[in-house]
Amino acid sequence: MSQTSPWLGKFNQRYLRRVIFRRLGVKRREIVVGPKFGVDNSVVRIAKRSVLVATTDPLSFIPELGASSSAWLSVNLLASDLATSGFAPQYGIFDFNLPPSMNDRLFTEYWTAFHKECSRLGLAIVGGHTGKYEGCDYTIIGGGVLFAIGAEKEYLTSAMAREGDDIVLTKGAAIETTAILTRVFPRTVRRALGARLFETARRYLRKVTTVKDALTARSIGVRQNGVTAMHDATEGGVIAAAMELGMASGLGMELDLDEIHVSQETEEICRLFQIDPLTSLSEGSLIIACRSSKTKRLLNKLRSSGIDVEKIGKLTAQRRGIYGTGKQKRVRLHYPKSDPYWKAYWKAVRKGWN
Repeated sequence: MSQTSPWLGKFNQRYLRRVIFRRLGVKRREIVVGPKFGVDNSVVRIAKRSVLVATTDPLSFIPELGASSSAWLSVNLLASDLATSGFAPQYGIFDFNLPPSMNDRLFTEYWTAFHKECSRLGLAIVGGHTGKYEGCDYTIIGGGVLFAIGAEKEYLTSAMAREGDDIVLTKGAAIETTAILTRVFPRTVRRALGARLFETARRYLRKVTTVKDALTARSIGVRQNGVTAMHDATEGGVIAAAMELGMASGLGMELDLDEIHVSQETEEICRLFQIDPLTSLSEGSLIIACRSSKTKRLLNKLRSSGIDVEKIGKLTAQRRGIYGTGKQKRVRLHYPKSDPYWKAYWKAVRKGWN
């Protein structure tokens, strides 16, 4: 999609329901969970008590990040979605449609890092396609599918939360926004933040994953025994992710906006780019719904694993709506129409920021 397009990023809920979700090929009885707004993974029953969980996402090469970091990011963005099911990723199929300008040495570096990260995550590459084609360009260079097999009674989706569950958030807001803008516009960000905060922000790239967060969370127990639903925050940020989980589960919610952590470096970067950190790209942040009796155990488990985490709200009956509280105000929350990251990114490019 060109930078002059009026719409960037994911298609909105209305379009998906009107066009995509009405045309899904043949219906099959073994499909347990199909395409649904706010749901990261599909679930297919493959045996009496076993299911296959699958997800898909683009693969990217961001020149400013370099080959190795771009490969690490691509693997972890996919794996983070799969891990919200409570299953670790097991198998992957990847399609690369590369720009003709990418030479073999550069893709070899990318693929070597890609393989290493898959190996670290315990992920086997079982198939794919690789080629160069006119019209393909950076930053999106293909797509991937991850899947895993597990017990039907143990998988989670973002549609399985229950009224009364607590809402927990790992790391804070605008994690990926901070990571990418710092790497793509390093001189501009360094001048605005100063050396100390800039170096802290540069380290955010390795925070852009929720695999450890999700697998650590599910270790306390799932469904009635602990975690009921998980959803990683991508486009639309923490607010969109929380609302997607609530809407997918048919629930309302109360979010304490003051409890959503925004670091000093993130706050200053978002101010520089005129972005709302609560609604901006935030892969690396995981929304977790948990039975209230298990929340303390969940928080302790995540913190003991070195993951920053806070309780930020509670799920309520759908009729009570979706509200945010903070600074003695209570306001109805609305789903973000678009992620401010994309306009801010292209505006900075047009200004010649570097």
